[in-house]
Amino acid sequence: MASIEIREASPQDVPAVLRLLALSLGWESDSRHATLFHWKHEHNPFGRSPAWVAVDGGEVIGYRAFLRWRFSRGPDRVDAVRAVDTATDPRARRRGVFRMLTLHAVERLAADDVKFVFNTPNRQSAPGYLSMGWRSVGRLPVNVRATSLAAWAKLPAARRPADFWSVPTSAGQPAADVLADGSVVAALLASQPASNGLRTDRSVDYLRWRYADAPFGYRILLRGHSVEDGFAVFRLRRRGRSLEAAICEVLVPEGDPRLLAGLTRRALAASGADHDLVVGRPRPRGHVLVPGAGPLLTWRALADDTFPGADQWDLRTGDVELF
Repeated sequence: MASIEIREASPQDVPAVLRLLALSLGWESDSRHATLFHWKHEHNPFGRSPAWVAVDGGEVIGYRAFLRWRFSRGPDRVDAVRAVDTATDPRARRRGVFRMLTLHAVERLAADDVKFVFNTPNRQSAPGYLSMGWRSVGRLPVNVRATSLAAWAKLPAARRPADFWSVPTSAGQPAADVLADGSVVAALLASQPASNGLRTDRSVDYLRWRYADAPFGYRILLRGHSVEDGFAVFRLRRRGRSLEAAICEVLVPEGDPRLLAGLTRRALAASGADHDLVVGRPRPRGHVLVPGAGPLLTWRALADDTFPGADQWDLRTGDVELF
């Protein structure tokens, strides 16, 4: 163990990191994962991802990245990171590589005045995070609506992870086309009511990065004839035998709840999916809360040790459905 060196990842490490991620996580050997890596860690408008590698004998045997994220809370902005990609060479497992990388990163990020780290770990990784000082916030609420009795009947069998990549669709419009007029999108964002909870700091640049530039074929349904009337962002994916519309973002003038519910319903109908999935509160009209189905949200203090309870977060599907 003493021979393992932990250092910051460099651009020269990327080929080795991609090989390691493919080896450790089962990433396919195609261009989609390289594109995803560069989109996520290099083009994020909140900043490049801090990342570290573990090196043994000149070989990269571990990788740990944290995605920069910014929240708004009322008038304030809060800089955070989310624990995302991590991989250990199978030959180096049981040497504490994951723990060493993560604790080293936590120390460096706290000194960088990052307020906290958060993530939505799976059942296998959650105990490891909790043992390193992470705290459980609770499961995020997941709401669904099906289009027919036959679609409702498919849902029990759909309680499994959704496919990672999207199902192509011509429903709606390409996200890049709708988000091209930045001034109109900015005006719609400015009309949104402030949130007392931690909400992703949405801007035109953020929306373009998240939905237009991401390699997932996001589509947008307009509420009316123009962007200023509001829009819903979605993508299709398979979940078991069901075709699911992940409703990632719904923006309407002034955040009107009635308009939000109506547009969410229209997005499902337009998508051609069996059911939709909407993360967050309040539950849209006509939707059913799926108990215990939401991702587990965890948090760890860095520069700020004020723990935000479950009622202090304002997250949506687009904040968690990919990361």
